[in-house]
Formats: sequence, C-alpha cells, structure tokens
Amino acid sequence: MGVIKSIIDFVMDILETIVFIGSLFIVIYLFIAAPSQVKGASMEPSFESGEYIMTSKITYKFRKPHRGDVIVFKSLKNPDIDYIKRIIGLPGDKIEIKNSDVFVNDLKLTEGYIFDKTNLWEGGFIQENVPIVVPEGSIFVMGDNRPRSSDSREFGPVPLDAIIGEVFYRYFPTEKMGWIKNPFPVDLQSFLLRRLKAFQKIPYFFARIV
Repeated sequence: MGVIKSIIDFVMDILETIVFIGSLFIVIYLFIAAPSQVKGASMEPSFESGEYIMTSKITYKFRKPHRGDVIVFKSLKNPDIDYIKRIIGLPGDKIEIKNSDVFVNDLKLTEGYIFDKTNLWEGGFIQENVPIVVPEGSIFVMGDNRPRSSDSREFGPVPLDAIIGEVFYRYFPTEKMGWIKNPFPVDLQSFLLRRLKAFQKIPYFFARIV
C-alpha cells in the first residue's frame, strides 16, 4: 500500500505541475503575449511569410501607440483574420501622399524599411495630394511592402480597439531572432507632435487661405 500511495502521490504531483504550467501559459496567451506566424508578403522586407513572432497584448495598456510600431490587429471586414502592419499615423495626424512619398503633418517620412515607393489605388481611402486627418481613437497603418499590402490606403484608419498588440520579438528563423526596433527615434515623434500642435493653433481662416 505504501508503494501504491507513493506512486499516486508522484503522479498527482506531476499532474498538478502540468495543470499549473498549462494555466500559466493560457494566462500569458490570453492577456500578456501571444505567438503568431506571418502569412503573406505585405510586410517584406521587414517580415517574411512563415516567420514566427511574439505580440505583446499589454504594451498599450501602459503607453499609447507610437509611430513606427509594428502591430497585429483584427481585420475591419473579417474579425477572424489578423493583419500585421506598421503604424504611420496617430490620432490627429495629417497624412498625405505626394509623388509616392508619405508626409505626416507636412513632414516627409524617411522610410528606410521599404524597398518600393508608396503607391495608391483608384477608389481607395486616400488619394494623391489629398490630405486626410486620422480620427481620434484611430491609427493609420501601412505594410512595408507597399505594392502588395492591403492597408489604410485602401480601407482607412484602424480603430484602436481593433489592435491585438505590438510585435516585439521574432523567434524564427533563428538567424533573424531578436527584438523588433522602432525605426523612428523619439525626437522625431516629439517633433511631429510639436508640428501638429503648432498647426492646430493657426486660426481657422488663415489655415483656409494657406
């Protein structure tokens, strides 16, 4: 009996450990971070199809989204589909595409992470030389592979509540393993914000003349 009791206690200890670890992983997956696989070419060359990434679900509970963050969010047309894109415009930003270049609050972005110029499609949300303002509670996103990305150029700004989280780590392939860095320095973020605030202080009639 003593041997049987020892075996039962040992098995129960193992089961308790498995349940604890399983519960821990479930909590992490649901509330903290989730692994996912990149599918498609919309974020090349930064992310290629088949790569595995980690998405933080808690980042934006402690800070607001930053321009340049790579995020995963729910498709506006089909919530069962997740998109991976880069944040280009924040709430209140003025976005304009001129000669295939992206301007945010009248400042041209230097986008070293893209290979091709920013194209537009007839009938899309944004058109050449026609500025739009990102609504409050939304962001403007684009894929790094501009010719092959369905993004805010087509379907418009993405509500903040559609964001699943920020992509912060790539763990496969192993030769590309590492933390994901935001390409825009903090001083640029602050400069764009100052430009926007200065623009908002211009009297309405003067802004119309300009």
